Amino acid sequence: MKTQKFWLFLVGAVLLVSTVAGMLVFRGRTGAATAFIYRDGECIRTIALDDVNKPFSFTVEWEDGCNVIEVERGRIRVAEADCPDQVCVRQGWISNSVVPIACLPHRLVIWLESADSGVDGVAG
Repeated sequence: MKTQKFWLFLVGAVLLVSTVAGMLVFRGRTGAATAFIYRDGECIRTIALDDVNKPFSFTVEWEDGCNVIEVERGRIRVAEADCPDQVCVRQGWISNSVVPIACLPHRLVIWLESADSGVDGVAG
């Protein structure tokens, strides 16, 4: 009898935690985001994603390589990079402030910030 109560409690706790985590993640999905592109901690470009009417891409080049960044209304991604691991390319599109894009070999970070709040979706 005690084992059955334990398992019911455990399943209930897992469901509660996953529901709260899901609410926090989806709460971060707001419109009116601004993308900040950083290189070595310095902001090199800012893009208001809701103001993008036509998709575009641009290349950011440095002495150690380059990244091709694609921008569409409400989202951004690294489409190509000549770094060895390709983590930034595999991450794909981002449209909220939950997880930034990072290309560690090129010291590039793309961070989104919501216009309606100075707090990101994870912190709430």
